[in-house]
Amino acid sequence: MRIAVDAFGTDNAPYPEIEGAVLAIKEDLCQQVILTGSEDIIRAELDKFIYPRERILIVNAPDRIAMDDSATQSVRHKPESSMVKAIALHHSGEADAAVSAGNTGAAMAASLFVYGRINNVQRPAIAGTFPTQQNHEIILDIGANVDCTAEHLVQFARLGSLYAEFLLHVQNPRVSLLNIGEESAKGNQLVKEVYKTLSEAKDLNFIGNIEGKDVLKGITDVIVCDGFVGNVMLKTIEGAAISIFELLKEQFNKDWIAKLGAMLSYPVFTYLKKKLDHTEYGGAMLIGLNGLTVISHGRSNAKAMKNAIKFAVRSAESGFVSHAQEYFTKAGA
Repeated sequence: MRIAVDAFGTDNAPYPEIEGAVLAIKEDLCQQVILTGSEDIIRAELDKFIYPRERILIVNAPDRIAMDDSATQSVRHKPESSMVKAIALHHSGEADAAVSAGNTGAAMAASLFVYGRINNVQRPAIAGTFPTQQNHEIILDIGANVDCTAEHLVQFARLGSLYAEFLLHVQNPRVSLLNIGEESAKGNQLVKEVYKTLSEAKDLNFIGNIEGKDVLKGITDVIVCDGFVGNVMLKTIEGAAISIFELLKEQFNKDWIAKLGAMLSYPVFTYLKKKLDHTEYGGAMLIGLNGLTVISHGRSNAKAMKNAIKFAVRSAESGFVSHAQEYFTKAGA
């Protein structure tokens, strides 16, 4: 597997991307990593590491899309940017997937422009994998589409179900609709319409509405919502996890009894921190397109970038895109 990585996407680029690529090669997560960006800067940083030189390539891309750049305009006016180059390498077949921790809107716009939508898919969505009390679950959309129609959400349910089946190996995935109550009569008009359609869909294992308080219980496999709600939920969960650990750290430093308790509880807290750590998951996949782009967090460190590469390999090996293409072609026919 060859993975193209936008080396100038993170807040601290290119250092996390370069170190993450080296770690991925050392751990043999893929055959080759292709770093896109300013060749001189990347090469100077790579020279600090010991690794098989033939397994990390550099493709020069003099431009960079900044976090505050306009998504569509930057893609149109910066074809030589590191992000667009990485996506183009995948599209041309020189890489099996693309990874970027840069401007999310630009990554989506570039992927949509270069790959194109899968036939009969109206909108791509960002699918995030969340840890729960049981297994992992998929939530989509978490930021690609802030305004959605009922048909968009129904398609997200089908895309998410395929994702769970081929990436998480879940047979007959359970699909839920995020709502303010479990009852079918709850919610706004859009959610009520989606609920009715999903209830009648024979190709989906729709188990009803799910409330926010139950999202991390693991009682479902796929949660469907629009990108506005999904992004707010994602950032709320991330913020809550950070706040909890900060509060615990503050309490444990109060006196020697608290510190003793912290020492005794260390294995439990280590497990919990690892399970909630976003760097363990690497990124989220943009689905519904004729290609694979993994979108990572802007504050990703080397570990996160390494795991994003690992996730990109898993996604490519799953054959998800070809399965989705086949499904929606049949659905359209």
